Amino acid sequence: MNHARKLASFVKPYWKRALAALALLTGLVFMDLSIPRLIQRIIDQGIKAHDQSIVIHTALLMLGISALSALFAVGNNILSVQVGESVARDLRDALFVKIQAFSYANLDRLQTGQLMVRLTSDTSALQRLTQVSLRIGTRAPLLMVGSLILMVNTSSRLALTLLPLLLVTSGIIVFFILKTEPLFRSAQRKLDRLNTVLQENIAGAHLVKAFVRADFEAQRFESANQAYTRNSIRVMQFMSSMSPALTIFVNIGMMIVIWAGGLQAIRGELTVGQIVAFTNYLLTTMTPLIMMTRLSNVWAGGIASARRVNEVLETVPQVQDVPGALGLPDQAPGRVVFDHVGFHYDGNHNLPVLEDIDLVVEPGQTVAILGATGAGKSTLVNLVPRFYDSSAGRVLIDGFDIRQLQHDSILEQIAIVPQETVLFSGTLRDNICYGRPHASHAEMVAAAKAAQAHDFIMQMPQAYDSHVEQRGANLSGGQKQRIAIARALLTRPKILILDDSTSSVDVETETKIQDALAAQMGQHTSLVVAQRISTVLKADKIVVIDRGHIVAEGTHPELMRSSPIYREIYESQLGDGPHPAEAASSALRSADV
Repeated sequence: MNHARKLASFVKPYWKRALAALALLTGLVFMDLSIPRLIQRIIDQGIKAHDQSIVIHTALLMLGISALSALFAVGNNILSVQVGESVARDLRDALFVKIQAFSYANLDRLQTGQLMVRLTSDTSALQRLTQVSLRIGTRAPLLMVGSLILMVNTSSRLALTLLPLLLVTSGIIVFFILKTEPLFRSAQRKLDRLNTVLQENIAGAHLVKAFVRADFEAQRFESANQAYTRNSIRVMQFMSSMSPALTIFVNIGMMIVIWAGGLQAIRGELTVGQIVAFTNYLLTTMTPLIMMTRLSNVWAGGIASARRVNEVLETVPQVQDVPGALGLPDQAPGRVVFDHVGFHYDGNHNLPVLEDIDLVVEPGQTVAILGATGAGKSTLVNLVPRFYDSSAGRVLIDGFDIRQLQHDSILEQIAIVPQETVLFSGTLRDNICYGRPHASHAEMVAAAKAAQAHDFIMQMPQAYDSHVEQRGANLSGGQKQRIAIARALLTRPKILILDDSTSSVDVETETKIQDALAAQMGQHTSLVVAQRISTVLKADKIVVIDRGHIVAEGTHPELMRSSPIYREIYESQLGDGPHPAEAASSALRSADV
């Protein structure tokens, strides 16, 4: 319940509608409670006294109350739905904004499937919880309390006779609700797993088909699906046992009223109308209890979802601005310094990814970072835009420790082309101008030409207005990479990070991209991560990383003389012969002939 109370702030903006819904509900409860009294009046003062006018007037009054109750119920439902839907919308917005603020470390911990469930299933559960609380959830306890008061008012002796039964019934309901919430929480965890498997398979459908693993993945999905189904069945079976148990207590209560009330009526201590009224109040007391048990799955599910939504909302981004953080000056030249930098991922203190990295990248330089897979290349460049904070040492941009700078001001002056190209559905123009939506057409074309993307774009049906399907499915890997490079260049960054971003283009195209970037020399500082040695040959400085350490640093000729590791990489990829770009270009021309 503590988690549900924390989320009550999302109802606050709609307190007037919520209050109006509760006011209508309170009026509805009073009208419901008046009906047994009117029935008592018809029996004792109308039928028993043979007074037809009382019967007619009271029946008409009951009819009017019923009509008014219907109006109140409709009004309450409309307001409750409005509040519930608005709360769900605000929750989705808050979760989405929170996820956008997460650092890479937070996203590493919370999987995509889990976040999707929280944005969809969990917010829907909280929407139902809000609506039920403003409708039946509040009406049931009000009816129960009002009926108990009127039962005592009708016959205190008979009410005392039923008190133990009512206490036992209430205890059983509390027991069921307390047991149900953990079951729903477990079901949501199973749904998390199911969505994670589903998301991974949809994203990796091509890979599954390529490796003929459809049967294996179907079995994996079926296993997660079965686990979720078994848990859901267990919850529903547990819930379904409540209603029959409570129905027994309702029938026992009716028998007590008829037996004890009948004896009192025979002695003249109760009228027939009082017994009928008392019976109605008993049903009005027990019916909300049964209703609450049927709705306890909504409450339990809502409380379980509140816990999970709060987990996201209360997650503190691992990378955030310190108090009084400075903005990185716009005229910053783009000098990057790694000062004794070390890094390890959370929970892996004994497995450092980077150790004692000392590196200076001067403004306008192109520094290539070379190394085997897993050497720490991508991790190193991810520290510059502060996607992660270093575990030791400092990363400085133009003399400023990046932990003392506003994160947004850093990102505004850095452009990144990641290993995995991400394109959004829309047009090619939308994707290239993603970082600068108001860039001119000429600027966009210039960036596309520099990225060697202009020619293939002009061959598409609508050129720059051609549609890009989800995840760029209608483009090749090399085309997507060139669009991503154009997107980065259009932002005119002070620091450009290319994280193995030309791996899907041929060497000739790569050479043209490098020449275009070289033509912009001095406009930005470039950090180029590469595994293909042809990518690094023209760099001002080449840094070789091995197992988290810088093992060599210098230009291509210098490293060929001084670094056995670099020489080994060069020989393994290119061997003796002409310049790799020239060799590749020559081979391509020969193939065309």
